[in-house]
Amino acid sequence: MPTSSSSSQKVHMRIDARADAQTHAEVFVIGAGPAGLTAAYCLTKETPSVIVIEKDPVYVGGISRTVSYNGFLFDIGGHRFFSKAKEVVDLWQEILPDDFIERPRLSRIFYGGKYYCYPLNAFEALANLGIVRSAACMLSFAYAKTFPIKDARTFHQWVRNQFGEMLFSIFFKTYTEKVWGMSCDEISADWAAQRIKGLDLGVAVWNALKRAILPSRPTKAKAGEPVVKSLIGSFLYPRKGPGMMWEAAARKVIERGGQVLMGRELTKLAYDAATKLWTISVTTVEGKIETYTARHVVSSAPVRELTEKLSPSPMSRLHARELRYRDFLTVALMVNKPDLFPDNWIYIHDPSVKVGRVQNFRSWSPELVRPGMCCLGLEYFCFEGDGLWNASDADLIELAKQEIAKIGLIQASDVVDACVVRQPKAYPVYDDSYRDNMAMVRLDLEHSFPTLHMVGRNGMHKYNNQDHAMMTAMLTARNILAGQRIYDIWDVNEDAEYHEAGDSGAQEALRSERMVPRKVSDDTKAA
Repeated sequence: MPTSSSSSQKVHMRIDARADAQTHAEVFVIGAGPAGLTAAYCLTKETPSVIVIEKDPVYVGGISRTVSYNGFLFDIGGHRFFSKAKEVVDLWQEILPDDFIERPRLSRIFYGGKYYCYPLNAFEALANLGIVRSAACMLSFAYAKTFPIKDARTFHQWVRNQFGEMLFSIFFKTYTEKVWGMSCDEISADWAAQRIKGLDLGVAVWNALKRAILPSRPTKAKAGEPVVKSLIGSFLYPRKGPGMMWEAAARKVIERGGQVLMGRELTKLAYDAATKLWTISVTTVEGKIETYTARHVVSSAPVRELTEKLSPSPMSRLHARELRYRDFLTVALMVNKPDLFPDNWIYIHDPSVKVGRVQNFRSWSPELVRPGMCCLGLEYFCFEGDGLWNASDADLIELAKQEIAKIGLIQASDVVDACVVRQPKAYPVYDDSYRDNMAMVRLDLEHSFPTLHMVGRNGMHKYNNQDHAMMTAMLTARNILAGQRIYDIWDVNEDAEYHEAGDSGAQEALRSERMVPRKVSDDTKAA
């Protein structure tokens, strides 16, 4: 069976360096992901003096790229194009006006050999669990409500208080620990409060009962009532995957006179305070050293990597070294069957397998797969350098075939081709020291390097979605073009909403920040 790693896949689309590449630009952009390319796209509307470098020699888009292999296209992680921010939606349509399709949203949870709707349907969940286990779950729920853990500090304690110990172990524990590589007893309760807020088992059962008794009628959200994003029934999607968006953005940057230089890795970023000029050294895939100068630098590179390459060396470099990242890999299995299931993806809560989620690429777009076939993407969450990450492609494909058969979606013999795609630094981790470390880094870099602009998920070490990353870049471009900080991009929340810069920005950002798991400190656990 032919296999391929991400380094040897067929080229889907390649952005080549301009032959007449200039060595100076008003703005130098590090990284051609959603944040970097959004910044370049917005800037080149006003000035062509923009250079973008990208480490990958083939693909733009970062984690939002579309990887190609043997007639199949892979979305790395799954990207639903949905945002509350009209500016972001308008920009999507502007960059890719004719290639969006509307796709139905469907996700389920697999546990104990059965499937559960996501978000959970209370009656279905209890029916699938069976009478005895359902009764035990309800008793566990009642006990938790009667005898809650006071001052719940961990994810485990918070969820147990809300749903009971049994439902915690079934629907929360395994998947959360697969994704973050930490015990639920080490993850802070604020992660649960943020991500599971508004869910109440008693209310869910009551609503399900009303739906069963009363005729179904469409309802509209009341004025001021928040829209629950996870309940959207459909979403927009580029017909050939999210990379289609960023390939189009890169082409338009080049058409306007900007440059997108592939296969370039940042090696040094030196700032001269006297001339307020940056000197940037990069290494090409062939090992050649190139040097550029710029007035502004926009960085979507991981903060930990950026600080190691800054000169003069920032005092906060030691704080940046403490920042951690969660990585993942996708094992794509090609199957000679036209359709397998309607879900975009299935969450695998079953603890008997390592896989965390299964993508069905045909359900994202039929154009991602070859006619008459399906392609499943098995996602494994890991840390770069651990056993899963370092396993050979052949071993990972064999593991994926065994686990997909154990889940029961297909037989191992149904797989006719496969490949592996590794994605480093997919998620910034919020451990117990993350917030203090990032505060020191931000304070130091903003003071020492006033024309360095950090944007995007890894550039700001903020776990947020594509639209949030884009908004931070859009506002950064406005600041650069205006010659002053009109917007505080750290004020952008998880819905890509923002305010003009001012004294209240930091407090608003603190209140609205989308959270991810952070470890409970030893002192907190001891308490």
